Amino acid sequence: MIKFIGEYTAKIDDKGRLVLPSAFKSAMSIDGSQDMRLVIKKDIYEKCLDMYTYEEWTRESEELKGKLNFFNRDHARFWREYMRDRALVEPDGKLGRIGIPRKLLDAIGAGKEVVFCGSDHKIEIWAKENFDAGGLSDEEFISLAGTIQG
Repeated sequence: MIKFIGEYTAKIDDKGRLVLPSAFKSAMSIDGSQDMRLVIKKDIYEKCLDMYTYEEWTRESEELKGKLNFFNRDHARFWREYMRDRALVEPDGKLGRIGIPRKLLDAIGAGKEVVFCGSDHKIEIWAKENFDAGGLSDEEFISLAGTIQG
């Protein structure tokens, strides 16, 4: 499984393209896979985008789909919304640029710059201003750690 680690800032060009950080491109090619496709979706809880390798997206969505009963209206509605506004992108061979639909960039308030944040099995994409302003205080983090770790 590919692990994404680190934070990288990137500028958005006039066409909504960004250069995928070379550390993330390298991580994708280390496992010997030639599949450079990425799936991008809006995060459910935060004002950021989640970007998965196609393999990880397939694994995660199949796991979720296995928990649903499509004869249950709420499950069907949830799945439909979950699958809405997805983008399949692939870095170009020359610079490693990816084109993110403007609708997704607007959903996170991205202006001129974003932060790619490696989050283990996925990459989060944040509007730079939101990333810089977000995060937990040391006290909040310690409190959560105590709650989660028991």
